[in-house]
Amino acid sequence: MMNIELPASEVQNFDLFINSFRKKLASLFRTEYDYNTLSLNRGLPPSFLSEIMDMKPLSVAIPESYGGRGAIVKECLSVLSAASYESLSLSLIFGINIALFLEPFAKYGQVGIKDDIFKQFLENKAMGGLMITEPDYGSDALNMQSYYTEQANSYRIKGEKHWQGLTGAADFWLVAARRKNEQGELVRDIDFFLTDNSRAEQQIEVKERYNSLGLYAIPYGLNHIDVEVPAAQRLLPESTGLKLMLDMLHRSRLQFPGMGMGFIKRLLDESLQHCKTRQVGGLPLREMDAVQFQLSRIQAAYTICSAMCSYGSKVSSIEQDVSGNGIDANSVKALVTDLMHESAQIALQLSGANGYRLDHIAGRAVVDSRPFQIFEGSNEMLYTQVAESVAKLMRKRKERNLLRYLKTYALTAHAAPYFAKSLDFDFPEQPKKRDLVTLGRIIARIICFDMVLVLQDAGFNRELVDITCQHVRMDVDMLMGQLVSNNGAVALMDYEEGALWADFV
Repeated sequence: MMNIELPASEVQNFDLFINSFRKKLASLFRTEYDYNTLSLNRGLPPSFLSEIMDMKPLSVAIPESYGGRGAIVKECLSVLSAASYESLSLSLIFGINIALFLEPFAKYGQVGIKDDIFKQFLENKAMGGLMITEPDYGSDALNMQSYYTEQANSYRIKGEKHWQGLTGAADFWLVAARRKNEQGELVRDIDFFLTDNSRAEQQIEVKERYNSLGLYAIPYGLNHIDVEVPAAQRLLPESTGLKLMLDMLHRSRLQFPGMGMGFIKRLLDESLQHCKTRQVGGLPLREMDAVQFQLSRIQAAYTICSAMCSYGSKVSSIEQDVSGNGIDANSVKALVTDLMHESAQIALQLSGANGYRLDHIAGRAVVDSRPFQIFEGSNEMLYTQVAESVAKLMRKRKERNLLRYLKTYALTAHAAPYFAKSLDFDFPEQPKKRDLVTLGRIIARIICFDMVLVLQDAGFNRELVDITCQHVRMDVDMLMGQLVSNNGAVALMDYEEGALWADFV
């Protein structure tokens, strides 16, 4: 793991950069534009977005050798956090550009084209995105049907992709496809290609724009791909394309907390302020015990997300190979997005009737945070993978007791003793899929609380850590209750026979 020590002057430069960025965003979203009105419209006004991009926020994800700030993870996450404090949609726009385009391109792109591409981002406010998901395959990326054939000095790529953020708006795309061999079959491995929408032969056709439920600032849709790109625009994996994809997706998942950080902090700040000033029966809301419980839940989410940001800053730089970091990456992505949505639900509840408005911070937060639990791997799938991966490691060690194993596992060794009573059981030999999801939820919480303890050792607020410990213990106990309930209920496909209540009155 690389630890890059920056000179004091560079640290100061970034402090000035990020503080200026925060102030400008606050002015744009709260003074210069009526964002409550903007939030009801599809897309961001070009002049509004242009003012944001004038500050060169994406420079944080571009290497210094190409004129950027150096692709330092701490800086990338700070920009994502600053953006999500004002707008989750804006932060996701940056997240797509940083984690799903600029970082993988910086790592795997061919040197001959990097100067020009990075220049477009720094000087012409270009944007980029990633195309993996297909209409018939969703999370089943290994069976994607988009394919490419090799020409003399180029590649021909054909297929369909959908639900790509920035559909029709990105200038550049990284497109995933499988090679079609001479027998007309698609090989198992996956390759990635850069497309440039400014060139006619590389333009990707938008067949349909989706009316997404939330995240109005980001266009989504269905894309038809029939393009030809030069050989220099193929990404070069260090081994296989599958490993490249895992490295890219795990890095993105480890950096999700950057988007969650500002979002959760804004909900916490708004909720605390509301509960200080809102009177019920002559008393401020904050003096009600049930309200204190809800506020402390958001503070626990804030603390866990802070620890995730610290962890991601240390382990997810482009110099590091995170293709094997499935357990921690999946734990972080799934848990932080669950915490984001829960925090939004609490903020909405505390806001009362006013919160149930799309142009209210809490109402908008509920709708905008919900898809984070689905895209880049649904949380149920990721929790399942966490549990399956830990079970595999336990089998290799010939250890069945979860507590004993987690006490020795690098990602949980600090945290496991805090949950000794709950975790002292044998991992099921053949658990149901629903139980794997529950086990994954438990393990993910232990992994992420371990990150909290590391952050506490570095000097983080101990009272917030104590609050967080109480909530994580409660969550683990509740999940254990769910696990031991042995709920085997399955849905009835033909359920209406004998099930009309009026027949029994």
